[in-house]
Amino acid sequence: MDVVKAAQLSGRTLEKVVVHPLVLLSIVDHYNRATRDTRKHVVGMLLGTSSDGVIDVTNSYAVPFEEVDKDRRIWFLDHNYHESMFSMFKWISAKEHVVDWYNTGAKLKENDLDVHALFTKYDSALQPFILQ
Repeated sequence: MDVVKAAQLSGRTLEKVVVHPLVLLSIVDHYNRATRDTRKHVVGMLLGTSSDGVIDVTNSYAVPFEEVDKDRRIWFLDHNYHESMFSMFKWISAKEHVVDWYNTGAKLKENDLDVHALFTKYDSALQPFILQ
């Protein structure tokens, strides 16, 4: 799947995002296992390579994420799980790095900005993009 929407982010132009089919299948599986028939969404990491304005998303993994139903501003994301999974993926494919994160929500929410800010602490070069 190619997404060809140019976006000016942090002084760099994102020209193309290539998402491999296995990644899409993995995200759908994560959603179906964790939140099917609920209003909740799931969060995970996108791994791959990036160069010259092209992001190639080749792998992904789910990250445990919970929101408090009564107050969506309160949420939990398992940092230790994320760090352990990324460490294991680095052993498998050293050239892959975190290129972004995913969220299965129907629209962007305030929490999404907070989650993005959290992930930029791990890698300040993350370039957000939206697949529709």
